[in-house]
Formats: sequence, C-alpha cells, structure tokens
Amino acid sequence: MTARTDLLYSDTEDDLRAAVRALLADRAGHRTLLDRIETDDPYVPGLWKSLAGDIGAAGLLVPEELGGQGASHREAAVVLEELGRAVTPLPYLTSAVVATETLLGLAGESGPAAELLSELASGRTVAVLAAPLSTAPGAEPLPTVAPDTEPSAATRPGAASTAAVAGVADAAVADVFLVPRADGLYAVPARASTVEPQTPLDLTRPLARVTPGPGSGTRLAGADAARTAVRRGLLAGAGLLASEQLGLAEWCLEETVRYTRERHQFNRPVGSFQALKHRMAHLWLDVVGARAAARAAADALATGSPDAPLTVAVAQAYCSGVAVRAAEECVQLHGGIGMTWEHPAHLALKRAKADQIALGPAGRHQDAIAALMDLPAPA
Repeated sequence: MTARTDLLYSDTEDDLRAAVRALLADRAGHRTLLDRIETDDPYVPGLWKSLAGDIGAAGLLVPEELGGQGASHREAAVVLEELGRAVTPLPYLTSAVVATETLLGLAGESGPAAELLSELASGRTVAVLAAPLSTAPGAEPLPTVAPDTEPSAATRPGAASTAAVAGVADAAVADVFLVPRADGLYAVPARASTVEPQTPLDLTRPLARVTPGPGSGTRLAGADAARTAVRRGLLAGAGLLASEQLGLAEWCLEETVRYTRERHQFNRPVGSFQALKHRMAHLWLDVVGARAAARAAADALATGSPDAPLTVAVAQAYCSGVAVRAAEECVQLHGGIGMTWEHPAHLALKRAKADQIALGPAGRHQDAIAALMDLPAPA
C-alpha cells in the first residue's frame, strides 16, 4: 500500500520557520540588501554563521553521526522558503543542498567525502559544485573520454582540471569547489583556484568563472560514483529551488495585497477595484498550486520516493513561472514606486527571472516529465 503524502507543515517546521524569519528580519531586511547591492559584496557579514552554525540549518540534510541535524528535505525546504521571501544572499542552495547532497551520495564509500560533509554540516566550510547554475538534473557535468582515446595529462587520474567553468553561483564565498572531471569528482580548495566575478542579473546571487588550480585537489570518487552523486545533488537542488520560488511568490503576493489596501485613488483603496481584485485572486490560486507542487517535491525527496524525479520536474516546470508572474504583478501593481531602486520589488523580480533558468529551465523539466511519463512530443 502506498504511503500517504503529507504536505502540511509540522510543528517542528513551523518553529524552524519562525527562527529563520526572525533572524533574517533582524539581520538581512530589504533595506539592508538594497544598501549592500550597491557594493561588490551583497553577503551580510556574519549571517551565514548565524543561520548555518547557530540555528544549525547547514546540517539539516546531514545524518547526526556525521555532525548534522538528521532532518530531511522538508525542513531544508522551509529554510529556502524564508530565504526566497527575503531574497537573501546566502550560499544555502549551493552548499547546504546541492554540494551536501552530492557528498551524501559519496560519504559511505569515501573518507574524504565524509570529512568534508561534517565540515559543511557545522557551517564552518562552504562547498560549491563547479558547474553552471543552469545545469539541470540529468545533465552530464562530468567530461568524458572516448574509450579509444589516449587520456591527456588533464584527464589522467590524480590530475586536477584546469578548464574554466562559467556561471558558478556563490563561488565568491566558497571554501571548496567540487570539481567534476573525466575520472571522478575532486575537492579543490578555493585558495588554489581562480575566481573571476561575472555580472549577474540577480545581484543577490553572484556568479563567477572558476578555474581550478592545476595539480591541486583531493579525489573523492571515481567517474561512475561521481556521476550518480552529482545527479543526486542537482535533483535535490532543483526540487528545493521550488520552495525558494514559492517563498518569493508568497512575499510578492502579500506585499501587493498590503500595498493596494493602503494606496488610495479616487478616495478608495486601489485594491478595492474589481480588475485588481481579479488579478490578485488569480495570483493567489497560482501560489496555492505552487505550494502544493513545492511541498510534494520536498516530501518526495525526504522519503526517497521513486517518483522524486517526476515530482521535482513538475515542481520546477510550474513554480518557476509562478515566481516570475508574482514578481511582475508586484512591480506593476505597486505603480511608480515599484519601478524605483528604493523598493525591493526589483530584487524579487531579478531573483525570479534568474531562478527561472537555474538548475534547468521549465522547458527542460517539461521534457523530463514527457520522458518519465512516456509522452512523446508531437511530430
């Protein structure tokens, strides 16, 4: 008999949400972010230590025997909902989800992977997968060598990759890069790598071009194990990215409703006009659907459901569009103030648009759904 999926939030998840929301309101409000994006460093000093170490959010996916919290993807999803609401510049998705889940696929067979995982769980170390943020689950980030080709010096076991990788998110705050290579996965210290900042659309999630240093790095796993582990990390990242998109959409809806209640025109709140009521009602329905899809993806990952790839693809195919629509409506229904740099609506819109292609665009996930359900595309 199939177990019933429970999409409701538990008391533990509600308590975690309250703690994270209070921390972000106190340390990383929108006014703080608007001031920091004027600099080259949007990351709020000390915020990662408070969230990852003091609250223990970095180790939610890590078993207790490795120094983590022994929680699940459901709790991590709650953290990402709050980070999405606040559009917070933190390497949570990249380090505490993608990199951590990748290492979890190797911890049972590799000592160095387990040691690094303990460091990530404590929040003392930030690891980032050296792959473009746009890499989708099922994509092949590891280079391959043809069987009849003599391996070059760069692809022989023990040699570190020197190929530059563009579009790596949160590389600026990484301590370690997980570098996929033809012969496996390597942990390369950031200090032995070259990190060149790139200009992102979303200023709260910086991108960079990363060139791992030659001759450096610790081999964590062979090619086959590395491919499986990286796919696992990308799948978890895509599934929980839907929760970030949900949190962003919820904030946009709530902020828009609040503003249209307070803003008066013709001696009445603009939110009382029927046309605007209809637009916000449609948006509310979109957000409700996004919540169901995101929660289903988090629950499928948490329970190890065989349907997790399908559930994650559905969540990403739907939630990415909802987040963009919510942010666009937020900007438009705020009128002139929504178009200014003083209002945080533009932070939400840029994060939503950047997330729309992060870990695979909607079209890629729709193709995955068609393949998983054996639904051939029209000729």
